[in-house]
Amino acid sequence: MPVELEPIWTRVRDELRRDVPDFKFHIWLDPLTLAAVREQTLYVRAPAHMRSWVSERYLSILRAAAARGFRSDALVEIVSSEWEPGPEADATTAALAAQETWLLGLRPKYTFEEFVIGESNHLAHAAALRVAESPGQAYNPLFIYGQPGLGKTHLLHAIGNYLSRYGSGLQVRYATLEEFTTDFVRAVRSREMEAFKRRFRGVDVLLLDDVQFLTDKARTEEELFHTFNVLHDSGRQLVLTSDRSPTDLAGLEQRLGDRFASGLVATLEAPDVSVRRAILEKRARLDAVDVDPNLLEEIAAGVTTSVRALEAALIKVVAYASLRSEPATPALARRLLDRPSTNEPCSVATILHATATAFAVPRDTLLARDRRPPVARARKVAMYLTRELLGQSLPEIGRAFGGRDHTTVLSAVRGVSRELERDPTFAIAVDNLRAQLLPRP
Repeated sequence: MPVELEPIWTRVRDELRRDVPDFKFHIWLDPLTLAAVREQTLYVRAPAHMRSWVSERYLSILRAAAARGFRSDALVEIVSSEWEPGPEADATTAALAAQETWLLGLRPKYTFEEFVIGESNHLAHAAALRVAESPGQAYNPLFIYGQPGLGKTHLLHAIGNYLSRYGSGLQVRYATLEEFTTDFVRAVRSREMEAFKRRFRGVDVLLLDDVQFLTDKARTEEELFHTFNVLHDSGRQLVLTSDRSPTDLAGLEQRLGDRFASGLVATLEAPDVSVRRAILEKRARLDAVDVDPNLLEEIAAGVTTSVRALEAALIKVVAYASLRSEPATPALARRLLDRPSTNEPCSVATILHATATAFAVPRDTLLARDRRPPVARARKVAMYLTRELLGQSLPEIGRAFGGRDHTTVLSAVRGVSRELERDPTFAIAVDNLRAQLLPRP
């Protein structure tokens, strides 16, 4: 590394160490190196087997660390281990293009080209592509629903990325329901509602993720109702996702549920084994990882619940093998992704028992006021799975977990959702737990 880069990267690494646990730093961030600096952009090399995962899960953390350790407007671009700095003008242009995409809230990796199509997702994919090609003219609104990790967010970002490239200047905004709510609350408190309305009602396409979290948010629901009407009545496009269909969103006002269902409602289901294998093959190609086809077969056969879990499983096995200089074999996958099962019907009691066992904490502590970190983490996972697998309302879950407030449950569900996105090891653990609790075919 050139001498002038060392002080910059040392400061950024010091900041990263403060932001993530040691084991995550050593597995995912320690192998990174600084390749070049162009104005405010740091070009960071990543090994092939982890480049995509670092880009998708750790880019925001890297940017925050760079903002503190380098300069406040710092950008970070993840490049391959073979990348070499080109002309400064080319690097600056690429950085500005990447910056524009991230300012839209879109993930550049989530495109239609990278979405693997199968029988379980064909309708949702076709509808999303049609919307991207003709926003406001077909399937408005488009409502996509399915269990977590099946590709809902990918399709939202694919629509946004398509329009940012081919939309002839159309204004697109992607937001999660949590971000919409946070912006709304902040606008009310600061008396900046007009600015909030311009951000969400002044766009040509609104992509809103995870609308199931509208439950028990009366004022947010009211604001979204009016935002929906303004956009829809003026012929602008809305695309929404949820883990449940509009008719199954308990606690949602009927007038808003009716609007959600007034266009096309498309479902995503768990992919079959051939699609799972194709997903793994594409992920291996994108990451430039040479893997044994038998390893992909093993993972595709063993991980059945979600695309997110599939990719996390592949990365876990390949990273484990790479760090230990051993081959990534089907036998290693079986050892790392072992899945005990149960035939008991899923209930709060079985979720509590399975979670306590998986996280090695006493079951009774999950219902007590025990705030030790291992117990608190296990409790949040149990709340998350209760919400996902049983579909109970936040107040119902709070009562089942020792009389806790619904806001505590909501915070737990959101926290686990965020950690699933950031931490592949945690995603595997939760996926294994989910697999134990789901009924076997």
